[in-house]
Amino acid sequence: MAVANLRQVKAIVVGCGRVGSAVALELDRTGWDVTAVDEQEDALQRLGERWSGGFVVGHGMDTDVLREAGIEEADAVVVATNGDNTNLVIGQLAQKHFGIETTIVRVLDPHRAKVYVGLGLRTISPTSTAIDFLLDAVRKSAEQVEARG
Repeated sequence: MAVANLRQVKAIVVGCGRVGSAVALELDRTGWDVTAVDEQEDALQRLGERWSGGFVVGHGMDTDVLREAGIEEADAVVVATNGDNTNLVIGQLAQKHFGIETTIVRVLDPHRAKVYVGLGLRTISPTSTAIDFLLDAVRKSAEQVEARG
C-alpha cells in the first residue's frame, strides 16, 4: 500500500500585532507551516519562545519580502497590519499577482470593506462585527424591557 506524500498547509500572516500574532500562533499550533511578516523585528516576541514557524522582517507590499516568506508556495494569506490601505494593497497583491485564492484581509472601515468585497477580495471588518453585536444587544435589551412592561 502506497503512503500518500502529505505536506503541511502553508500560510503567510502579514502583520504580527495582537490579531496577526494570535492567528499565526493558532495556525502553528494546529500544524500549519506558518511564516509571519512584520516591519518590526520586535514583533517576533509576540509569537513566544515556542514559535516553530518562520519570521521575515520587512514590508508586506514588497514582493521580495513576500517571496522570502514563501508566498509562491502558500495556500493562504492573512493580512492584519494596522493600516486598511496597506492591508488592501497586500491582499490584492497576494490574490491577483501571486494567485492565492485564500486571501483574507482585515479592514477596519466597514464601507471600504464592502467595496473590496465587491471587487472579489475577502475582508473581515471587526468594526462591522462590533456594530452588529452592539445593535443586537441593545435591541434584545429593549425587547426585554418591553416584555416586562
